[in-house]
Amino acid sequence: MPVLLTAFAFRELNRQMPDCGTTFVWTTRAFGPVAGWLLGGWVVQIATLIAMTALSSVGATYLLHTLGLDAAADRPAVVTVTAVLLLAALTAIARRGLHLAASLQYVLLALQLLALFGFGAAALLRPHAAAPSTAWLDPLAFDDFGSCAQAVLLCLFIYWGWDSLITVNEETKDSDRVPGRAVLVSTFVLLGTYLFTAFATIAFAGTGDTGLGLGNPANATDVLAGLAPSVLGAGLAKAVELAICVSALSALLTTLISSSRATLSMASHGALPPVFARVHPRHRTPATAALLSGAAAAVLLVLLQLLSPRFLGDAILSIGLLIACYYATTALACVWHFRGRLRASPRDLLLKGVLPLLGGLMMLAAFVRSAYDMYDPAYGSTSFHGVGGVFLLGAGTFALGTAALLLVRSRHARFFREGRTAVADLTVKED
Repeated sequence: MPVLLTAFAFRELNRQMPDCGTTFVWTTRAFGPVAGWLLGGWVVQIATLIAMTALSSVGATYLLHTLGLDAAADRPAVVTVTAVLLLAALTAIARRGLHLAASLQYVLLALQLLALFGFGAAALLRPHAAAPSTAWLDPLAFDDFGSCAQAVLLCLFIYWGWDSLITVNEETKDSDRVPGRAVLVSTFVLLGTYLFTAFATIAFAGTGDTGLGLGNPANATDVLAGLAPSVLGAGLAKAVELAICVSALSALLTTLISSSRATLSMASHGALPPVFARVHPRHRTPATAALLSGAAAAVLLVLLQLLSPRFLGDAILSIGLLIACYYATTALACVWHFRGRLRASPRDLLLKGVLPLLGGLMMLAAFVRSAYDMYDPAYGSTSFHGVGGVFLLGAGTFALGTAALLLVRSRHARFFREGRTAVADLTVKED
C-alpha cells in the first residue's frame, strides 16, 4: 500500500512536469533547492549507488553458480572481479541508448517470469503443498510495529525500480501519460509476481525453522535457490539460479540508466558541474554520467569488499531507509505542489492529495521507526561504540550529503539562489 500510494504521486507529478530528474526537480519545485538537492538528488543517487554494488555482486555470484563454478563463487576476489566486469558491460549498454537496453530488458524479463512462474506452479502442484490461505495476507499479524516497519522497508527495496520508468519520460512517446501509466501497471505486475511466488513458496515449504522451512536460518538468505532442487530437480534448478542472476543484472541495467539521467538533469539545472550534462553526439545519451555512475559503483564495491563483506551487507540494509526518505519526500511534494488545486474536483483531492499524503505518512513512519531500530548494535552485522552499523551508514549518508551540499552550494550559487525560478521556467504541461 505505501508503494502504490506513492506511485500515484509520481504519476501526477510526471503528468505536469515530465523531467528525467523526477524527485530532484519535483522536490526543488515544491520545497526549494536545498531540499531538492539533498533529499531529491543526493539521497536518491547514494541509494542507487549502493544498490548497484549489491546487484553486481549478486549477479556475479549467481552467474558463477550457473556456470558450475561453485568454488569460484565462494571466493570474494573472483566475485568482485566478475562483478566489475559485469558493471563495465552493462555500463556500455546503458551508454548506447534506450533501444538496445529496452530490447535486452524484454528478454531478461521474459526469462525471469518464465522461471518464477514455472517454480511457483511446480511448488503448488506438489502433493504435500498446503492450500493457500487468505490469512497469509493479514497485515495485522505482526508481533509489533517494529516488525511491520522492517517489512515496509523490505517492501520498498523489492519494489524499488518502477520509478526508473519516470527517468526516461523525456525519451518516451506521450511523456506526460505513458510513463505515469507504466508506473502503476508495473506496480501491479510486481505485486502479482511476488504474491504468486510467495504463496507457492509458503505452501511448499511452510514457515518452520527446520528442514526446508522458511524460518530455517540456513534458507533465509537464499530461499529460491535453496528450494529449487526440491521443487524442480537438480537440472531445472539451474534455471532458477539463472533467473536470479538475470534479475540482478536487469535491475543493475535499470539503475545505471536512471542514475545517469537523474545526474544529467541535476547538471542541466546547474546543481552539478556541466560535465555530467554531456550527451553523446551519436547515441544521444548521457554517456559521461553513465560512465561515472558505473565507475563509482565499481570503486565502492571494491572498497566495501576490502573493508569487509559485512559492510556491504549493512550498506544494503541501509538502502531501505534512504528509499523511504525520498519516497516520502516525493509524496509530500505532490501534496504541497498541488495544494491549491485539491478542491477543483474529487479526483484531484483523492489522487493529488489524500492518497499521496497517506503514502508519505506511511513512509515517514517506517523511516522513523526503522531508524530507531537500526540504532541497536545488534541490528545488522556491524556496530561502532554501541551504535548499529546500519544506522551509522544511513545517518552517515545524510551527514556526508550535508557536507557535500555546503561545498556544492558555494560553487553553484545560482541554482541555490534561483533554484525555484530555474525549475519554474521549464515548460510545464498543465492538466
